[in-house]
Amino acid sequence: MSLADRVVVIIGGGSGIGFEVARRAADAGAQVFLGGRTASTLAAAAAKIGAQWHVVDNTDSDSLAEFFGAVPRVDHLFTPGASYRTGPMRELSDEDAASPFVTKFWGQYHAVKHAAPKLSRDGSVVLMSGAASVRPPGPAPAYVACNAAIEGLGRGLAVELAPVRVNVVAPGTIDGNLWSQRPADVREASFAQYRSDTVLHRVGTESEVADAVLYLFGATFTTGSTLYPDGGYSFR
Repeated sequence: MSLADRVVVIIGGGSGIGFEVARRAADAGAQVFLGGRTASTLAAAAAKIGAQWHVVDNTDSDSLAEFFGAVPRVDHLFTPGASYRTGPMRELSDEDAASPFVTKFWGQYHAVKHAAPKLSRDGSVVLMSGAASVRPPGPAPAYVACNAAIEGLGRGLAVELAPVRVNVVAPGTIDGNLWSQRPADVREASFAQYRSDTVLHRVGTESEVADAVLYLFGATFTTGSTLYPDGGYSFR
């Protein structure tokens, strides 16, 4: 499926995987709308690729309504934007333990709900989970459960929104914007562990996850599926 003259909406498109998908969609001729919480980040990203942008908080219904009110239609929606804390049940506060559900699960749920009236019948939604859904990397049970719930959400929405296709992308550890913000010693230790845990013995790149998202945009006979660009981590 060509992206030329299609409308691609990305909530969390100002940086990282979201921006890489946005850049490649724009290069393919799509009209791209970026959403996120930080105006300066969105403005800089949009200027690089010729996209439109609007600040949006995916935990706020009014903010989502305003965001999608400015979009003419939605041919493809990708929703990687989220902010949360992870850790052991016995150490996290209840508020921190709930944070993946607040922004990553319910944030995506409500984004799709507000986008639904504008979704093209031959369009698609790609949700973001993570390979921790099927192989927990450590003690972070609420985060693991959230990712598994998102994959279930994708299957449920695929039934309700058909013929719109709904799929999920579940990356493993990716060397990119997110990890670049963490201390070098923490990053390298995590990367070393991930390399030993995967079939391909390396971490992934944002471009490789974007490959998976763009594939799902165009995979016209695929819905309700979860794709794991994780180097074989999830089944090792």
